[in-house]
Amino acid sequence: MPLFQKAAFSTTVAKLRDLPADSQCEVAFAGRSNAGKSSAINTLANHTRLAFVSKTPGRTQHLNYFLLEPGKYFVDLPGYGFAKAPEEIRSQWEGLLAPYLRHRDALCGLVLIMDSRHPLTELDLQMFGWFAPTGKPIHVLLTKADKLTRQQQLLVFREVQEVLAEIGENFSLQLFSSLQKSGVKEAEAVLAGWLDLPLKDDPAPRTGLASEKKARPKKRGAMGWSARSGSSVTKSH
Repeated sequence: MPLFQKAAFSTTVAKLRDLPADSQCEVAFAGRSNAGKSSAINTLANHTRLAFVSKTPGRTQHLNYFLLEPGKYFVDLPGYGFAKAPEEIRSQWEGLLAPYLRHRDALCGLVLIMDSRHPLTELDLQMFGWFAPTGKPIHVLLTKADKLTRQQQLLVFREVQEVLAEIGENFSLQLFSSLQKSGVKEAEAVLAGWLDLPLKDDPAPRTGLASEKKARPKKRGAMGWSARSGSSVTKSH
């Protein structure tokens, strides 16, 4: 079962004073409009409509909280780069986003969603500028990786990796596809560490062989992040 299978909508926040008082640890998801942020949240939670996927840029105007377990939340932040949104609304959202990212004590890390075909926009870099001074970790999901060839995936991964290395050290990076549900385990490993949640080992699929009925599989401990990442392109600096 996916680690965040039990995620459920909790509340919508329009003003900083209304942030949940019971929050002990929360992970925020930010990204340019249409970069696949809502789809990534839905994929991680194994839910088709937990976070609303809209064709209208800037549809998410507030902070949407999803409860994972008591005191622990995912937070869906307003999309940015929304050219069709009125200026006064953009200013209002920025007035909510920047203070939240800089001063929210319960915020333990930021997941930055970037379309792997169009990464490192000016607004992506601005988001880094808002959050990097906190010293908290940033995990970049390069979404829609299924739309690139393997060679293109590796090239964009290295490009983004080089830029992030110049910005700071407290980041991790991976390729992700909501359509193919690839990269979910890598993301779960990172976020579980931030939220202090135990990782779950998926049971091996049954083959139906007669030998499988005679011998019980040996128990093994949870596999750590370093072991999981041995065959992954995810890399931390």
